[in-house]
Amino acid sequence: MTQDEPVRWDALDESLVTMLLADSRRSFADLGAQVGLSASAVKRRVDRLRADGVITAFTLRLDPAALGWTVEGYVELYCRPSTPPAAIRRAVEGLAEVVDASTVSGDADALVRILASDMRHFERVLEQIGAEGFVERTKSVLVLSPLIRRPPPTMH
Repeated sequence: MTQDEPVRWDALDESLVTMLLADSRRSFADLGAQVGLSASAVKRRVDRLRADGVITAFTLRLDPAALGWTVEGYVELYCRPSTPPAAIRRAVEGLAEVVDASTVSGDADALVRILASDMRHFERVLEQIGAEGFVERTKSVLVLSPLIRRPPPTMH
């Protein structure tokens, strides 16, 4: 299978992935009871989904606000011509407050998501990013209320 080919899976695989997305600590026996399979059959399916790259990790989700990260914002980066994506990555990957960064289409060159403890903290991170030699300007928007936060859809 090449990286461009979507993984083939069935409704049972989708059900298992959906349940694991909701709670990745569920036992194979519990998952199997929900879909009518034995624990060993569920384990084989989960192992296959891991081998196929559908499941890349078992992790947990944190509530940033519960940890003191009360300010969230998105920053558009407008860079000097011919700035390579690797330069942008190097500039932001060391900043713990940067939780997502992507190159984008449109006028901006990249979009960065920042979590901060307060507005002054957000401003300091923004100043650090803006001080990079390749950054011509930035444009920020602050999140007031997250409306939808969910994992990607399971079926295509």
